[in-house]
Amino acid sequence: MKKVSILIVDDHKLIRETWSFILGSDDRFEVIADCGDPDEAIKVAAEKKPNVVLMDINMIPMSGFDATEQIKKVSPETRIIGVSMHSQPAYARKMLQVGAHGYVTKNSSREEMVKAILEVDKGNKYICDEIRNIISEQLTETEPQGPDIQSLTDREIQIIGFIKKGHSSREIAAELDISLKTVEVHRHNILKKLKLKNTAALVNFINSNPSLY
Repeated sequence: MKKVSILIVDDHKLIRETWSFILGSDDRFEVIADCGDPDEAIKVAAEKKPNVVLMDINMIPMSGFDATEQIKKVSPETRIIGVSMHSQPAYARKMLQVGAHGYVTKNSSREEMVKAILEVDKGNKYICDEIRNIISEQLTETEPQGPDIQSLTDREIQIIGFIKKGHSSREIAAELDISLKTVEVHRHNILKKLKLKNTAALVNFINSNPSLY
């Protein structure tokens, strides 16, 4: 039986090594490479055309969303699974919109990861149980709507990640190669969507909801 070739993309070496060992020990899979840099991952995908890519969405300066779009351009047949600490359905939705076939959180079990890989390799979509359960709860939720997290753009999510790390607007502008004014506009929009008054409130919100970003 032909093995499913897998590329692992995550900026944490321990995570890459762990998944490489786990999946490499399964006769159904072959880990052909692991990358900690999105640009390198795009080059590897273009050259080796893996069946499946496990893509961490939280990387900088290029996010997993952007890397997914690029990989789909250079290797259209490759199936991509977003992997993240975020259990918000909005992140899963964004990954599917940019071309991914699946999404699992880092709370997912080894068994669920294996199931996800096998399903997307067949051409099916796969969303982990944690996300599907949250969606089910939201459909029956009657409480007033809180911060509009799902309306955040990929760039706004990326900037929130920089803010969480303590970067100033000027530092963010330099990292993303955009103008300071553009960063300030993004920050204004983030506060508006999250219904927060200022940066201090945003930092407090992020620290109070570590699983969101």
